[in-house]
Amino acid sequence: MTPDVPEDADAPADPDEHLLLEAEKIAIAIGRMFPGLCEVVLHDLRRPEHAIRVIENNLSGRRAGDSATELGLRRIADPDYPSVIQNYPNRFPDGRPVKSTSIGIKNAQGRYVAALCLNLDVSNLSPLTLALANLVATEVEHREEALETLENRPARELREVIETFAAGRAATPRALGRAAKKDLVRRLHRDGYFDTRGSTEAIADLLGISRSTVYNYARQP
Repeated sequence: MTPDVPEDADAPADPDEHLLLEAEKIAIAIGRMFPGLCEVVLHDLRRPEHAIRVIENNLSGRRAGDSATELGLRRIADPDYPSVIQNYPNRFPDGRPVKSTSIGIKNAQGRYVAALCLNLDVSNLSPLTLALANLVATEVEHREEALETLENRPARELREVIETFAAGRAATPRALGRAAKKDLVRRLHRDGYFDTRGSTEAIADLLGISRSTVYNYARQP
């Protein structure tokens, strides 16, 4: 008589959660293999508002619990979206060029539940010899399409508000005059954008002013 095989008491009852736990091991291992060079992010697509589950070798400034990217949202909306988007051009929030690959992970029902994303910082690799050309190259079919940005959605919304304000005055954000910048900062403060993590630094960078100036503008009547 064959004895019963005991079930693993530590195995998660949810098979989707088991997939995520296995993917976590891969994300951590890859990130630690390329320190300072390749950011590895595991997105839990079951929770798009807080999708980032693991971020190893953080290069983009995002955090666990941040929202899904545009690419992740496309996978959630469309199970037929490509499982692998490989070697497409991207950028970190500070402007550094990135070579990215995104791997969608489906459950047994054919629904995307996770995505493993690799973001290779090529800013230091690009000037190297021709022998590295293939490493920094991106796929032709993805050059014209901006698949995603690596900023979280509140940061993107803040950038859009600032750029729209400047465009309405036929200027770039940094070219705005002192009075216009002060008016814009006061509006952003009134509308709650200062409640977002890192917003002060982002506003200062976009407008080309110091953080102390941003605070002064926000406090002035």
